Amino acid sequence: MMSSKKKMPKIKKGTTGRLIKTLFGFYPVLLPLTVVCILFNAVVSSMPSIFMQRVIAAVEENWQSGTWEAAGKTIIGTVVILGIFYVLSLVSGFIYNQTMAIITQGTLKKLRVKMFNSMQNLPVKFFDTNNHGDIMSHYTNDIDTLRQMVSQSFPQLLISAVTVLTVYSIMLYFCVWLALVVAAGVVIMVFVTEKVGGGSARYFVSQQQALGKEEGYIEEIMNGQKVVKVFCHEEECIADFDKINDRLFKESERANKYANILGPILNNIGNVLYVAVAIVGGFLLISGAPNLSLSGMAISISVVVPFLNMTKQFAGNIGQVSHQINAVVMGLAGTERIFELIDLEPEVDDGYVTLVNAKEENGVITECTERTGMWAWKHPHQADGSVTYTKLTGDIVMDDVDFGYDENKTVLHNVTLYAEPGQKVAFVGATGAGKTTITNLLNRFYDIADGKIRYDGININKIKKADLRRSLGIVLQDTNLFTGTVMDNIRYGRLDATDEDCIAAAKLAGAHDFITRLPQGYDMLLTENGASLSQGQRQLLAISRAAVADSPVMILDEATSSIDTHTEAVVQRGMDALMKGRTVFVIAHRLSTVKNSDVIMVLEQGRIIERGSHEKLIAEKGKYYQLYTGAFELE
Repeated sequence: MMSSKKKMPKIKKGTTGRLIKTLFGFYPVLLPLTVVCILFNAVVSSMPSIFMQRVIAAVEENWQSGTWEAAGKTIIGTVVILGIFYVLSLVSGFIYNQTMAIITQGTLKKLRVKMFNSMQNLPVKFFDTNNHGDIMSHYTNDIDTLRQMVSQSFPQLLISAVTVLTVYSIMLYFCVWLALVVAAGVVIMVFVTEKVGGGSARYFVSQQQALGKEEGYIEEIMNGQKVVKVFCHEEECIADFDKINDRLFKESERANKYANILGPILNNIGNVLYVAVAIVGGFLLISGAPNLSLSGMAISISVVVPFLNMTKQFAGNIGQVSHQINAVVMGLAGTERIFELIDLEPEVDDGYVTLVNAKEENGVITECTERTGMWAWKHPHQADGSVTYTKLTGDIVMDDVDFGYDENKTVLHNVTLYAEPGQKVAFVGATGAGKTTITNLLNRFYDIADGKIRYDGININKIKKADLRRSLGIVLQDTNLFTGTVMDNIRYGRLDATDEDCIAAAKLAGAHDFITRLPQGYDMLLTENGASLSQGQRQLLAISRAAVADSPVMILDEATSSIDTHTEAVVQRGMDALMKGRTVFVIAHRLSTVKNSDVIMVLEQGRIIERGSHEKLIAEKGKYYQLYTGAFELE
């Protein structure tokens, strides 16, 4: 159990102000209109005591004489005016409820868009180091707590605050002595709210964090359900979940314990305050003490009775504030997490060399708008303002590259390699040797710690990341298919590709045959990451996607790892056609798939220990020879 002395997280200062500023930024006209309607409603709800005083005063004036005609006119006129105010209040209430719905849902929509846009610009490292379920919690739980706060708590707090100020102003107008009694009660209420509500706020922040971790764990176990079952780890998963769930329970219990006791405490203080006002008011009436008021009225029944009604209304609105503290604190905790995601530093891109369509005439490369099948690097030179074009050939050099995912732990050590245009370079080695890391550096998913990587003679740090990645086709070990048709998923490699281009790419990759056997062929709808397809079929679609991109450089990271031997033979022919004339980097555990590579790099603990063709490495009888003649796959 967490110690009560442990420092609890607090909501950052400025979160409320930033949220209000954001709301006004989204709805600069509609929000002020809504606030005006809410203020009018609050003021009208505070006015019945004034009309009650007038009615009782009219009755007092005519009590002795017994003539009720003048009192009747006063009472009827008062009721009519009050009725008009209530009708206007009804109209303003209808308006603000309608506009509040627009503002609330519109704000949630705009914030979700902001979060998603911000997330798209984050570096890959963010997704590698943060639980996906916790990230999803920003879009679900945090957004929902914000919805409740904006649609319910903020309007109620505004109404209560305006009502309290208006009612207390009327109290001072009627009787300063009784208003001072109420002020003493307010001091006690504020003290209790600060002590109890402050504890609730800290625990609600912890609750939101614990909820994100729980959802992250659930998402992880759902994705790995087959692994859990095949290793019979159900009981261990349940035990781990119970620990996370128990922590969420404890944080929620503490937060709601504080929040739930605040309301009854304030209600009872309000009841005591009502009795105190009644006693003091009765004493003033009996003693005939002079009244101190802004109105100049003497102490009478027409003052004390409305004052008691206002005291009840005053205490009730203070209690309403306490009831909203739960939702407000949860909403602010969720808002803080939303802003944290929006404020994350985007991926840094200092590149200025871009990729353009080009054509070559008389040895001169020029830029063009139409797709020619030839690409070039557009290199602006800041020194003299000139622009040069370099043909994209796929010449890649890594020179003494060091890298570590953690600054204190180096993964790659002095890696040097040369990939000439059209060469097929293969990486082999045990899991964790650094094969995939090299391809991550080529894509600039991560930046190197030391050394240089040059692409067609250009330092890749000078190339815009989007253009760099557009020049690299990649097939990953983990296939990701999106909700859409088979055709849509293939076209994801190049959005302007025609249906004919997509079909040609599928034929090249060897996927056309199985696609035509699907119920709707290329129009079949895929959902849940292509769950209706086999792993091998999904891999073939990923290869087709890379084929339609028609990139000069290809990276195949275990591209055939999920394909059976028979299918692999079919795919290999397509892959050979796909790789023809391109620079290709291949990562494979099956050594049979890399035999025909021009260069094979053997990695061990982040270092290249052997390099050469298949025949050369076999002749050297080193590590590769041991692996190949041992007839086992690297795992």
